[in-house]
Amino acid sequence: MSQWKQIQQLEIRLLEHVDYLYDDNFPMDIRQGLADWIESQDWDTAANDEPMATVMFTNLLSQLERLCSQEQNFLQRHNLKIINQQLQVKYKASPALMARVISTCLREERRILSSACMQEQGPLEKSLQNSVAIERQKNMDNRVMIIRSSVQMMDQSVKFIEDMQDDFDFRYKTLQSRDPVERNSDLMKQEVTRLQEMLNRLDFKRKEILSKMNDVIKEIDDLMTSQLNPELLAWKRRQQIASIGGPLLTGLDQLQNWFTLTAQSLFQVKRQLDKLGELILKVTYESDPIPLQRPQMEEQVKYLIYHLIKSSFVVEKQPCMPTHPQKPLIIKTGVQFTTKVRLLVKLPEVDYQLKVKTTFDKDLPPGRVNRQFFILTNNTKAMDIEDSSNGCLSVEFRHLQLKEKKYINGTKGNEGLLSVTEELHSLSFEACFTVQGLTVDLETCSLPLVVISNVSQLPGGWASVMWYNLLTDEPRNLAFFGNPARATWNQLSEVLSWQFSTLAGRGLNKEQLSMLGEKLLGQQASFGDCHVSWSKFSKENIPGKPFSFWMWLDSILELIKKHLLPVWNDNYIMGFVSKEMERALLKDRDPGTFLLRFSESHLGGITFTWVEHNDNGEVKFNSVEPYTKNRLSALPFADIIRDYKVISDGVVPENPLKFLYPNIPKDEAFARHYNSHPSKVYPYIPSTLIPISELRSNSSTTLPPCQSPEPPMTPGEFDMLNQQICFDIDTMSSPYSD
Repeated sequence: MSQWKQIQQLEIRLLEHVDYLYDDNFPMDIRQGLADWIESQDWDTAANDEPMATVMFTNLLSQLERLCSQEQNFLQRHNLKIINQQLQVKYKASPALMARVISTCLREERRILSSACMQEQGPLEKSLQNSVAIERQKNMDNRVMIIRSSVQMMDQSVKFIEDMQDDFDFRYKTLQSRDPVERNSDLMKQEVTRLQEMLNRLDFKRKEILSKMNDVIKEIDDLMTSQLNPELLAWKRRQQIASIGGPLLTGLDQLQNWFTLTAQSLFQVKRQLDKLGELILKVTYESDPIPLQRPQMEEQVKYLIYHLIKSSFVVEKQPCMPTHPQKPLIIKTGVQFTTKVRLLVKLPEVDYQLKVKTTFDKDLPPGRVNRQFFILTNNTKAMDIEDSSNGCLSVEFRHLQLKEKKYINGTKGNEGLLSVTEELHSLSFEACFTVQGLTVDLETCSLPLVVISNVSQLPGGWASVMWYNLLTDEPRNLAFFGNPARATWNQLSEVLSWQFSTLAGRGLNKEQLSMLGEKLLGQQASFGDCHVSWSKFSKENIPGKPFSFWMWLDSILELIKKHLLPVWNDNYIMGFVSKEMERALLKDRDPGTFLLRFSESHLGGITFTWVEHNDNGEVKFNSVEPYTKNRLSALPFADIIRDYKVISDGVVPENPLKFLYPNIPKDEAFARHYNSHPSKVYPYIPSTLIPISELRSNSSTTLPPCQSPEPPMTPGEFDMLNQQICFDIDTMSSPYSD
């Protein structure tokens, strides 16, 4: 079943998360209409390969035109034509950007499917998706709209006061122009009385509007303090979690809407106060409330505008190398990286030629880091209105590059106890502009970065990024690894599962996580609340092994991503199971039943173990030497399982693998993944690599691991070996024979 069909069978709650993925950047109409074709393309590779992305972009447009020509519904055909035009405008100059967008959508779909298969969500994901947060956002929507409505009604009140004052001013000046002789007449006295009444009403209305303004200003202040700023902090926390593989980051457009509506209200109140200032130039009187109250209110409004705009300057996309889109916040010297900042306030009052400057390690205390870097490329760029439906004001730096500073006499100053991947850095962004006479200095910074100089440091760097963003919401605690906090296993296991759902498309189930917990913490009845130190997770070697827990797990992730992805996503790899549990699962199964697990003794290795029963009922278990990336580069894993042979005590070589645990026929499970075909280049006999092991006699119930040649034997070598042990093979035949 295609991924898109699986998505459509999800419950409404999860479909709402899918809905967030699709917008003008990648409309759902395309995902629906071209589902099979889209899923058959390698978007991950194209995202980092401009020529390949260009070809795929052209193919996408061709597929879209074909879909449009076949569409019978007139309205849908019209919509598809519009989408085709929009895609050409948006991605013609940068097809790799399109590939990244589609790659992200497909990856998030897999993560959502993975979470649907999990028995329950982890605590972090629950906290990000609970109903309380949804209700809080609905309350925020209502409150912002009530404020907007109140401010707009005050506009009408100010206009009414202005009209009332004009009427009073006209009558007063008319009275002043009368002959002094008439001032003591009854008519004049009536007019004076009428003017006094008008002035009283004017005074009442001025006090009333000032009271309403004061209430609105207090309401906006409370809104910003109690809801808007916490919502911004919550979004930043969600961004941290998303950066380490958590749920897709959403909500920034909603935040921009709240910030913009609040700013519009404040600017409107400021204009109303300015208007009141103009009114008192024409008419004022003793105990006039405007001169008494307006200055303080004006200062309060300016203060709120300043802090609202200042806090609206955010890093929308954290620094990331395009070559490693799933591992942001790690920068390699000499390699370009991208980042994007955004202003959440969208107003005509803002200068749209706003220039943003980036600085690396700004204001870092001396001696805090061992290495110092500078930005090699242009670090200043102007903000512009983004060509999208929300029209936000943003700037994306796509070609930043770091270079390490040279040191006198080759020394790097303070050599601390922290490793390269524990040393944290920061990228700062600055801008300044003036709006309605108010100067606002904007400044924000990225989450802490790890700078590496060699790709071999990437696993350690990613461990640091995960640990930091899991355990703290501080935006710039660069000294974090001087005394890193501990994580509970419940916290850590959820993040580890995210690594598999992000990189491999399927997260870990409860049993797999339990095995990982035992490997890291030892045999414990319950280790959910047990604490794990940073050192134990990433630095200390596993007892009896020359590598740490994280290095072992990361090597498995890489193995899955590069060589085992289809089999992993079909849930055929049990993966994390101890040898003891493996034997317990297999002992009562039919002969030839096997399971797939990751090696505990090799970095990035996968093995299979099968069960046999002797005539006397004795159970034997056989495990093949783990296959690593070197072997799997020569032959796909599904083909290894199909063609695997064992030579044992002169017995005809045979494939001992019959049923995938618990009882799935081997070919039923793996047939669709077999992908090596005989050569059809005449006049050569077709050849196939065959993995083969020699199994020697042993009286113990558990035989030593089978040894598998590297690379696997060719049929010719296999033929020679067969002749030496004096038996015929009639199972191999040429497709070209009669």
